[in-house]
Amino acid sequence: MRLRSVGKRYGRGDWVLRDVDVEASAGEVVAFAGGNGSGKSTLLRIAVGLSRPTCGTVVARPPVVGYVPDRFSPNERMSAAAYLTHMGRVRGLTTSVASARAGQLLDRLALVGGRHAPLRSLSKGNAQKVALAQALLVEPGLLVLDEPWSGLDTDAHGVLAEIMTEVAASGGIVVFTDHRESVTRARATRTYTVGKGRVSLREPEPRAGEQRPASDVVLTAGRDGRVPRDLAWEQLDGVLAVSRDVTGVRMRVRRESTDALLLTALQNGWSVERVTETTKDHHRTPNAVTHGDIR
Repeated sequence: MRLRSVGKRYGRGDWVLRDVDVEASAGEVVAFAGGNGSGKSTLLRIAVGLSRPTCGTVVARPPVVGYVPDRFSPNERMSAAAYLTHMGRVRGLTTSVASARAGQLLDRLALVGGRHAPLRSLSKGNAQKVALAQALLVEPGLLVLDEPWSGLDTDAHGVLAEIMTEVAASGGIVVFTDHRESVTRARATRTYTVGKGRVSLREPEPRAGEQRPASDVVLTAGRDGRVPRDLAWEQLDGVLAVSRDVTGVRMRVRRESTDALLLTALQNGWSVERVTETTKDHHRTPNAVTHGDIR
């Protein structure tokens, strides 16, 4: 799929997007990164065909598209299962197939309240699970996700990552937006940056010997002996790698993001055992910060 010289504006207002030329091939996971109001959501609506570009064209869009908007807030009395069964029938499935598929997806995503929970009773995160399920009722050749991790619980983060990998592995295209560099770097095979209506391809990550300075952070249970609630560390800005064991959590973090991560850890009951800096040539400065240095 390719967007060729795409531009979008409303009436005679400013251009929301200008001269956008991007592509996504079968098997790719493509990210669009940028802040609020940068035009990411508009770009996705054009990609799926919900909005027509003011100029330019979209070519080779796969025939089956699954789309998850940034907000899905249905005020309906019908249950999640009934809604998905109806949507499956709209998309050409029989009632029995649509119902079975809806149940499988809701069970996999662990919808709180179960498949018969009324849509209007769902939290934002659980409504997001229903939105994701409706996009997957029919196997998509193009799966488009607008800020898909917003509101999801930690367990659902992992399921979403599995689903994205599965769609790409089956030859589909996955496109998503997120403002966090750590997420786009971990999930995407190609990343575009969106800003001031322009879209540009982000350069690949530098090779190992050229990495920016980082910190190795080791966290342990709180001083009261209780094990704090685990967090989705992988989704925090600047986190490069995470490993967990019975003693705690170890992370590699961009140096400029280390202070923010430590504050998050302390606020959630974790203790900081050690922080060591890693220089560009990967030699470490030992014991840069120890447990006793953090309050």
